[in-house]
Amino acid sequence: MRVLLALLISISALAQPAKRPVPEAGANLPSQPVGKNDLIAVSVYDAPELSRTIRVGADGYFAIPMLKQRLLANGLYPADLETAITAALRQEQILVNPWVTVTIAEYHSHPISVSGSVKMPLVFQAEGPTTLLEALARAQGLTPTAGREILVSRPQPGPDGIAIMLTRRISVRSLFDDADPTLNLSLTGGEEIRVPEVGKIYVMGNVRKSGAYPVQDGSDTTVRQMLALAEGLAPFAGKQAYIYRREASGNKNEIVVPLDKIMKRQAPDITLTANDIFYVPENRGKRLGVNALEKIIAIGGAAGATALVYTR
Repeated sequence: MRVLLALLISISALAQPAKRPVPEAGANLPSQPVGKNDLIAVSVYDAPELSRTIRVGADGYFAIPMLKQRLLANGLYPADLETAITAALRQEQILVNPWVTVTIAEYHSHPISVSGSVKMPLVFQAEGPTTLLEALARAQGLTPTAGREILVSRPQPGPDGIAIMLTRRISVRSLFDDADPTLNLSLTGGEEIRVPEVGKIYVMGNVRKSGAYPVQDGSDTTVRQMLALAEGLAPFAGKQAYIYRREASGNKNEIVVPLDKIMKRQAPDITLTANDIFYVPENRGKRLGVNALEKIIAIGGAAGATALVYTR
């Protein structure tokens, strides 16, 4: 009886259709549309001759051995590719009921570049949607010379089908200090993030501390403010100074600054802009006069000392 029961169970098990084992899939990257030059891993169950990693071509298509047709990958998700490969294998009668799995091995079509005044400029692949703050964190944050704006350029389809780059200006203060969530843009690849360096005004000549001083674009920086940063005028500064400025057209302009009148509040202060050169020349007449006076004093002192010795 027991033998008969065991035989019936065995026959029943053989009569049931065998379950198809699920193929083991490798670690898949976060789902992004497949693009040109991406590396995809195609696994066809029980068909090792069809399973391999494939590089998507520059035209967005890829080929599988034994398939006559090349398949489009550009802009499709892994699930879409699985459906397309399955349909192609059936259409060309290579497999009756193929089981296809597609995973992303490497992304090369979703680059995000971060450059400018960041601590570590870099280019990385957006393996999934990321944010502007996350991209800046990958670049280890801004440097002390960073300006007040972040420029984010992203491709947009143009009227003739050619992508054009549109740039948006993001305020550093609003993004970091005010934590405005609308400025923390979502990035999916193809974006260029640039952090311009803060502008500088170059002060030279007869000031106590020459140098290049940072100035934010859009802010009013005047002659008096720059002199304060330069710790004031030197003793032999002239009554007139000059600003050398390069215009957008490329022309160089020389602007006369009535320095003495500005310091005496007899003339309005003058605003400087980034990349200006502020030059305070020397008052040679004043220096010559002081030198002559020092010589007279020195001669007079020597003569007095001689007369004193003679008297003694």
